Amino acid sequence: MYKFHSGLEELVAKQLDDSKIKYRFEKLRIYYNKEDNQKSFYTPDFVLENGIIVEAKGQFVTKDRKKHKLIREQYGKKYDIRFVFSDPNQKIGKKSNTSYGDWCNLFGFKYAKEKIPQKWLEERKIMKRKTMKDFEAELELNPYACINAKKLLELEDV
Repeated sequence: MYKFHSGLEELVAKQLDDSKIKYRFEKLRIYYNKEDNQKSFYTPDFVLENGIIVEAKGQFVTKDRKKHKLIREQYGKKYDIRFVFSDPNQKIGKKSNTSYGDWCNLFGFKYAKEKIPQKWLEERKIMKRKTMKDFEAELELNPYACINAKKLLELEDV
């Protein structure tokens, strides 16, 4: 079983399990460069079988917002990262009028409150995306398989 880091992650996982939606939990790495050009990686919470990446967030701190902006700048919309917040109306800071939802709207991220919308679960990707079967097949062939030729995205199932 998975080790979840928050009650919200547990709720999202239960929703996915109850809906019989296949997903991977913290099994993917997306490599990116920080503002100082230091290499880093992001491990998404959930990767759904339709390719949507879901990040469950109670707190959406500055460090996380910067990371997601950098990933979007470096990859464009290659990764369909979406957020599920405990409270999307929560302000990003004490002195800010901007909410988590406002931030998502500003930077082009979809978001929801407390659970994944059914629409997301039923959504099919128009773009060719790796499915859960693709991930599993690659791992069987090569446990160190990378998703793309530039090795910017790796599975950590080994």
